[in-house]
Amino acid sequence: MATLDYDEIKPRKYILVNGEPFEILESHVARTQKRKPQNQVRMKSAITGKVVPGTFHASDTAEEADISRGESKFLYTSKGEFWFCDPKDPAKRFQISDEIIGDKAKFLKPNTIVDTKIFEIDDEEKIIGITLPIKMTFLVKEAPPSMKGNTAAGGGKLVTLETGAQITTPLFIEAGEEIVVNTDTGEYTERLRK
Repeated sequence: MATLDYDEIKPRKYILVNGEPFEILESHVARTQKRKPQNQVRMKSAITGKVVPGTFHASDTAEEADISRGESKFLYTSKGEFWFCDPKDPAKRFQISDEIIGDKAKFLKPNTIVDTKIFEIDDEEKIIGITLPIKMTFLVKEAPPSMKGNTAAGGGKLVTLETGAQITTPLFIEAGEEIVVNTDTGEYTERLRK
């Protein structure tokens, strides 16, 4: 594991604080006239999800957390439990807690391959996060009827996807159509032509 100087602790880096991995969300190196520079950060625990502030002075260093990546295939959810398997070996099944999945659950559909972030502690691997594909295709289950009239001004309507998620789409989207959604922002991207 690498050691980071105070000014190398930047967003998207993972560091160890008291043996726990934290993801840096924001950092700002402040320099005042009479004081030495310091790096003020907001960091999120990769295990609990709690966001906390932190300050690193010029003499401070932090140990970079050893986070590896892998792939998992989503199988199903039952009673708040999310079940995955190794894409190469479906017999190797495991559960990822809903705290780790968070709001990404609304875009999980069976057989989706997700990237996993794995933290190794005491020779035991622990999944601390998942990343969905940026763009995914969903079937629109429910959509209010389209209204004829002034569509030049834009506007949108709330539709329900096959996973139960609700997103805003243009007025012309109908139930039964397939649309592409950006899973990072939760926004409609495009309609697939039949």
